[in-house]
Amino acid sequence: MSWFESFILGLVQGLTEFLPISSSAHLRLTAAFAGWEDPGAAFTAVTQIGTEAAVLIYFRKDIARIISAWCRSLVDKEMRQDHDARMGWLVIVGSIPIGVLGLAFKDQIEGPFRDLRLIATTLIVLGIVLGIADRVAARRGVGGRHRAAPEPKTIEALNARDGILFGLAQSLALIPGVSRSGATISGGLFMGYTREAAARYSFLLAIPAVLASGLFELTAIGEGHVSWGPTLFATGLAFLVAYGVISWFMQFISTKSFMPFVIYRILLGIVIFALVGAGVLDPHEGESIGGE
Repeated sequence: MSWFESFILGLVQGLTEFLPISSSAHLRLTAAFAGWEDPGAAFTAVTQIGTEAAVLIYFRKDIARIISAWCRSLVDKEMRQDHDARMGWLVIVGSIPIGVLGLAFKDQIEGPFRDLRLIATTLIVLGIVLGIADRVAARRGVGGRHRAAPEPKTIEALNARDGILFGLAQSLALIPGVSRSGATISGGLFMGYTREAAARYSFLLAIPAVLASGLFELTAIGEGHVSWGPTLFATGLAFLVAYGVISWFMQFISTKSFMPFVIYRILLGIVIFALVGAGVLDPHEGESIGGE
């Protein structure tokens, strides 16, 4: 991997990680369209450490409060009713599905799941799901457009059942094209949460999964065409870009619909299918031997 490739891929990672359009799909597609070798699941996972560092800084006050309350709840029974302490447990519980499924389907994630036809399919299908969730949210008054009963749920209403459902939705992001934020936010909207609540929990829920995945894949860097220097450079760039994206996205979703992302996902999926069907792109374009 050249330094120019790492610059472009780091920029793409930072721009797309927290938008409901799938960063892993865009890294895969960027390499395919440019005629580069697929950066692979390991590169994607490690650069996500950079974007997750942006989450840690942006939500640093919330995270510090949650960790403090959770630690105190281990020895103080009364603290276990505290919202921040419960959030700590809910993040742990919600992280279990993606951890189990990620290990179980590791070979598929690094190989067959990176087929461009599957990515096109998931872009379209999850785009439609996000669009339906957005419409359901609008009818319920989620996001502040209408105030109909029942009242939209805030993050304080989160319970163990919903935490697990959020976690199951997040686990769909193991397939490139799904989008971690898109899947979890859609799940939250279907459960009646506000856009802000669904997005905030989505970002917090991603922290253990992304950091664990990135650390697990560190040993794969240096194998094949992906080396340490460009990977670290891309990770640092992804961090800087992602911080700005988080700030913009949290403001955007408070008043705007997800429909621009829905339309983009569907159109991109159609374009990929058209290019593959016309023979312009091979569905395995740029893939490394062994899925590296």
